[in-house]
Amino acid sequence: MAKLNLEARMTISTLTAKGVSNCEIARMLGITEGSVRYQSKRMQSGAVDGRSQQESKASSLAEAVEFWRQSRAQGVVNLAALHDWLVIEHGYGGSLRSVQRYWKRTYPKPAIRARRRVETPAAAQSQVDWAHFPGVLVGGERTDLLALHMVLSHSRYAATIWSRHKDQLSWLHCHTEGFKRVGGVTATVRVDNEKTAVIKGAGAWGIINTTYRRYASIMRFHVDACPPRQPQTKGKVERRVRDQRFSADPSRETWRDLAELQAWSDEMSERSARRRRCPATGLSVLETWQSERLLLGALPETLPEPFDIAVTRQVGIDGLVQFEGRQYSVPFTHIETKVEVRGCATTVQVVACNAIVAVHPRHTAERILIDSSHYDGESTARVIAPPPLGRMGQRIMELAQEPVMHRSIELYARLMEVAR
Repeated sequence: MAKLNLEARMTISTLTAKGVSNCEIARMLGITEGSVRYQSKRMQSGAVDGRSQQESKASSLAEAVEFWRQSRAQGVVNLAALHDWLVIEHGYGGSLRSVQRYWKRTYPKPAIRARRRVETPAAAQSQVDWAHFPGVLVGGERTDLLALHMVLSHSRYAATIWSRHKDQLSWLHCHTEGFKRVGGVTATVRVDNEKTAVIKGAGAWGIINTTYRRYASIMRFHVDACPPRQPQTKGKVERRVRDQRFSADPSRETWRDLAELQAWSDEMSERSARRRRCPATGLSVLETWQSERLLLGALPETLPEPFDIAVTRQVGIDGLVQFEGRQYSVPFTHIETKVEVRGCATTVQVVACNAIVAVHPRHTAERILIDSSHYDGESTARVIAPPPLGRMGQRIMELAQEPVMHRSIELYARLMEVAR
């Protein structure tokens, strides 16, 4: 007869106390009536398993086990590592299970650390995390998609932004789209330790990605990285990710393009907000969000274009800045000042005093890109305007702007007159 487990023995004890017959108990548990009588008699007499009174084999190495425990007082206890150490260093022939039983008898369970629960004030925090959805049928092709979930911690209002990539540009683009959907910017954004957010370390000791830090300063929020291996610290967004997998998985449908999928997700988010109840207020998530929205930080008038690189450069005396092996012109009034250069998806932006002062195409074959209008204008108290183009320079520029097939003889004649 197989040994009855603790649950079966407790069932026998409970049903016997309620007056259920041994035959009925045996039928319910699928065992013999004799087994029921035997177990009832043992429990009534207070008998215990004799094996529990036997001395553990690992007790012969009690001093070695204590030494190992003291050496790892500040770390995580791994009994499999202890067993390997006993086998190698002391020739222990017992099993891992014997070490586990000895440890359980000898050392009490550590004290339980209580977890502090804090209900986040309105507009104080949003939580952000990626979710992966492989094999979604978009435009007739199976595509691996990612969804960035943004959840307001107070109202629990959520937005889902779809992306094909997980790079820095996609990370910032999805943030911007998320802020637009929730209606503003929270004071802090709690993120996981993704490389697009934290380039080194984790949690409060992590080093925030330079580009993400710059984006946060533009949007005016503080980056709050989660402690490592503690997913409960962003449990609200984890919950939304889990719920989506069960109730709104896009893999079950066919989509013409990403825009159709995004529109469907936006509709599902609003429908869910109407149905769910916010525990902080007792109202619906949608009603609570409408109140919280008034407290969110305003979005910038001109939302920043997503960028994957943001560096500081000094403008040269010739009004050029160096970036990615190329030179880009900047209005001459910024000569010998430091500006921020951003590498966007298709453009290079030069920012000074929180304003975009120059835009050039990115990743061009040309190594120097000049906008002649950057050298026009009036002098300032600090910088004298460069001299204007002479007659020869003006004629050369006119000649360069004319297509070769349409350049008239008169144009060349005027050029020769200037050259005399």
